[in-house]
Amino acid sequence: MLLAHPALLTDLIHEYEMLSALDADDGGPAAQRRLDDIGYSLCVATGTGDVDAALVAARHRLPGAGVHDDSVLTAHPHRTSRVRRHR
Repeated sequence: MLLAHPALLTDLIHEYEMLSALDADDGGPAAQRRLDDIGYSLCVATGTGDVDAALVAARHRLPGAGVHDDSVLTAHPHRTSRVRRHR
């Protein structure tokens, strides 16, 4: 499996978190589409099937990530498994 460059992962995580914080679900179709696209990109870059798993995997691949980090993400209403497959 190819591994995404840490800089790409950092950018994707940052943009996903910013859009989530801005509540992209209520930001109209363009904002929602961008959030879905970033979620999909995170899944592809990490080899995962949902956004929560992709965020965890991406963070663990960043420099300085603890190998034995057993922290748990709290459920976030905007990070449910909404990854749409591109047609």
